[in-house]
Amino acid sequence: MSVSMLSVIRPLGGVSGLLQVASVLGLVLLLLKAAQLYLHRQWLLRAVQEFLSPPSHWLFGHRHELQKAQELQELQKRAEKYPCTSPRWLCGSRVSLIVYDPDYMKFFPLGYISWGYGLLLLNGQMWFQHRRMLTPDFHYDILKAYVGLMADSVQVMLDKWEELLSQNSSLEIFGHFSLMTLDTLMKCAFSYQGNQQADRYSQSYLQAIQDLNNLVRPVRNVFYQKDIIYRLTTEGRWNHWACQLAHQHTDRVIKLRKAQLQEEGNLEKVRSKRHLDFLDILLFAQMENGTSFSNKDLRAEVDTFMFEGHDTTASGISWILYALATHPEHQQKCREEIQSILGDDSSITWDHLDQMPYTTMCIKEALRLYPPVPGVDRELSKPITFPDGRSLPKGFLVTLSFYALHHNLKVWPNPEVFDPSWFAPGSSRQSHAFLPFSGGSRNCIGKQFAMNEMKVVVALTPLCVELAPDPFRVPVPTPRIVLMSKNGIHLHLRKLF
Repeated sequence: MSVSMLSVIRPLGGVSGLLQVASVLGLVLLLLKAAQLYLHRQWLLRAVQEFLSPPSHWLFGHRHELQKAQELQELQKRAEKYPCTSPRWLCGSRVSLIVYDPDYMKFFPLGYISWGYGLLLLNGQMWFQHRRMLTPDFHYDILKAYVGLMADSVQVMLDKWEELLSQNSSLEIFGHFSLMTLDTLMKCAFSYQGNQQADRYSQSYLQAIQDLNNLVRPVRNVFYQKDIIYRLTTEGRWNHWACQLAHQHTDRVIKLRKAQLQEEGNLEKVRSKRHLDFLDILLFAQMENGTSFSNKDLRAEVDTFMFEGHDTTASGISWILYALATHPEHQQKCREEIQSILGDDSSITWDHLDQMPYTTMCIKEALRLYPPVPGVDRELSKPITFPDGRSLPKGFLVTLSFYALHHNLKVWPNPEVFDPSWFAPGSSRQSHAFLPFSGGSRNCIGKQFAMNEMKVVVALTPLCVELAPDPFRVPVPTPRIVLMSKNGIHLHLRKLF
């Protein structure tokens, strides 16, 4: 009996000992992690000691600012109270320096950011090679030929509006412009011949992009910083699904164009063209360079340009027309200017784009008030010293806020007033004060394409309809990957003829 009891007690003692060892190891690891976080926080505190900011909670930082509906207004208050820049604590061990001063902006690569590792995220020699390879697609002669395609896509959208206006005078415009800009991009850059505005695959892709805009992992949530944790959440799984859907769309576009090029006679015919479009440049680069330009490289560039080429432009156009709707006197001046240029002809050409100075002024002023990309994050690859002597160490996180820059009272007096005269021909302003398409060597490669498309839309739309705001659904700007409205952008439209 005593032998059998001992045989039971010994294993229990072994299990108990293992649990004690595991508990001690767990406690040691916890203490080491706590010490690591403490030392990291002390490093961060030393790094930002020269920069002023509002009081923050030791654990939650300034998260209360991010949880408010008026996040952008809180950002403007910072810019008014704390010159040039201000640290924003996202949690006890994570801080970002928000930059909204032109002189500070000059110190950073300003290219926009997206998922993947395409041109917008590459660095060094690979970025230079990809940039040089794609630059010919935005040559003057190519952009000139795109104006007619842009006008066609706008007309398809306006025809659809005419049908909808018979049912309701109020319209949420962002979704319509997303379809229109995607349609334009597919025709201009991807040799697509169909109508994306009636394509169910396009609808699925745009829904995925909208989900990514809403679900993009917020740096404000400390628990979402680790991939292993984020992927376990509902948002993380939905984000993964939306990414897969977006990738399927780009894969379909690539596969379709490859098949067209491989048809008998097409390959040499396209190769002999003076200028290739965006996707053909990439496909021929892959054929010529083989493994040095992989399928992963190809899809990354297509993913990047597909998103940045339509979503940022759709955001910009939507806010431009909202600005004109809320300022009818400027809308009427634009309409009169376009009528004087086009006369009785409703078609628009490349030559017309440089003949609309007032419309261009209004477009730029709307982009100042509502920059399509409200901000980007950068991690410093080397220490940096600012003009006033303050400095930051390598590895520090910086947020470049284009929205706060464009609303900075010290840069733009009366920044909330819609004043197109800021951009009158011959006017001057501080370098890096206006960055709707980023700036410097890493500026948006498609900025002229986007500007041309905005001009075409703003020229043709007010000729057909009169725009007025919906007083019951005033848009609430909210920062996502692009500047969106929390409740959509609703306008009342009245047909003019």
